[in-house]
Amino acid sequence: MMTYLRLYWEFFKTGLFAVGGGMATLPFLKDIGQATGWYTDTDLMNMLAVSESTPGPIGINMATYVGFTVGGIPGAIIATVGEVTPSIIVILLVAAILEKFRDSKLVGSAFYGLRPASTGLIGAACVTVVLQVLGQISVQAADSGLLNAFAPASNAGRPFWPGFALAAVLLVLTNWVKPTKKLHPIVFIAFSAVVGIALGAMGLL
Repeated sequence: MMTYLRLYWEFFKTGLFAVGGGMATLPFLKDIGQATGWYTDTDLMNMLAVSESTPGPIGINMATYVGFTVGGIPGAIIATVGEVTPSIIVILLVAAILEKFRDSKLVGSAFYGLRPASTGLIGAACVTVVLQVLGQISVQAADSGLLNAFAPASNAGRPFWPGFALAAVLLVLTNWVKPTKKLHPIVFIAFSAVVGIALGAMGLL
């Protein structure tokens, strides 16, 4: 029972403060893993890959995945409910009062202040993913001060060059090659999965 209550509370906090969408939840999820020991940073990257590849909002998918990993189907339901509860409450409150305060300078300033916060959260998540997955570098919480510490991941000693190459190819195909830039994202996900299988068969993973 305590595990389920902890799941709900941790994802309630994540849903409440992760302003900016699904990727903004990653710093919170990293902190949850370090605080509870439910999963490692490598596990988190695998969860992210699965959540990005499945239908639905990534933040909700991550909550469901973590909940299922920790507590099975009940855990998945509880973590997901915890994630969405703050959004439901906030949306109801905003819908009730926004019309009244739509032209308020104070409200406008508050929303303006949230933009860089969400940008910072998403940026931190992106840096963490790139360093962990491609650079094989673990981002660790600082023992003191404001800065994080960086260390080689426990399972690798060199950058993952095939990953860098794949990321570069996908970047080009999705942005600058006209025949491929309009393809559905599922095509690139499937392509990446096939490349991963091939690299694994060649012993490069």
